[in-house]
Amino acid sequence: MNKRKGRYYLGRVVKSGYLDQEKLLAAIGDPVVIERGQYRWTIVGIEEGDVNGSPFVFGNLAKYQDTGAVQVVKESERRQRELSVQGLLVAKSPFVYFRAFSGIAYLHVWNAIEELAFRRRFSKIVREKYNDFFVDCAIEAISDIRSFVSKVTSLETILEIKAQVHPPNPLFGICWKHLNDYIAQRRADTVSVREESSSEKGGLRSEIQELIRRILAKQPKLEIQPSLTDAALLMATDGYGKGQIIGVDETKTQVVIRTSDTQKSFLFSKEPEVQSFAERAYEMFQGISEERKMMHANH
Repeated sequence: MNKRKGRYYLGRVVKSGYLDQEKLLAAIGDPVVIERGQYRWTIVGIEEGDVNGSPFVFGNLAKYQDTGAVQVVKESERRQRELSVQGLLVAKSPFVYFRAFSGIAYLHVWNAIEELAFRRRFSKIVREKYNDFFVDCAIEAISDIRSFVSKVTSLETILEIKAQVHPPNPLFGICWKHLNDYIAQRRADTVSVREESSSEKGGLRSEIQELIRRILAKQPKLEIQPSLTDAALLMATDGYGKGQIIGVDETKTQVVIRTSDTQKSFLFSKEPEVQSFAERAYEMFQGISEERKMMHANH
């Protein structure tokens, strides 16, 4: 195995409209090609397997040129020349998707397929499979809640909290179960919340720090039902949307903290052996579910 390591990021694949698990897997297994500028993008090297009975699909998001040039040496003439080739690969980003978690782990390729580019291109390939017709797909970051709460704790005053969340499938967090139930009752695809206050009023009252502290302490009951806004923020940290806090720190500097700023990640081989990579990603997703007391909807 190649020992060079790269950073893999963890996210949730959020599906809406007519897009469901089966359509998503079909889009990965038989992908379309999209064009952006001088490059083409698609998914190659697809393999399937399972870890502890949990199915996964592995692939590589490929960035390539329709026609490219490479330098070759012609030994008989002791010179080099340029050779034109079709489908010149520029970069590839290995990924693995677990349907049980709606979770995806993918490689950040510096200056070629960066984290945000992966999310955008992967989602576009899925949407274009269905001609972008009544389907939507997005990859939302799963936050490292320890890093997130550390940043939030640095704030003396919280001035604004906002979040946009989507219905989870198939997992939900018991910390935001009441919000999950509300979304299901309303049959909503997206729920957005926003609260603002001022320093003069002492800022917003939020239990987000205490809620995360109790989650990390593995307390069996939170004893606090989160407000709608705090619940949405927790939901966003679990990868079912995006959230943001604006506040003021002890130096009176205004600080913006986004759930995507503390995205959970791990180091692994840039050229991974499929099964070992899947096992490592599964371990990460399972650990997140246990840490945050996440359950399947049928429990």
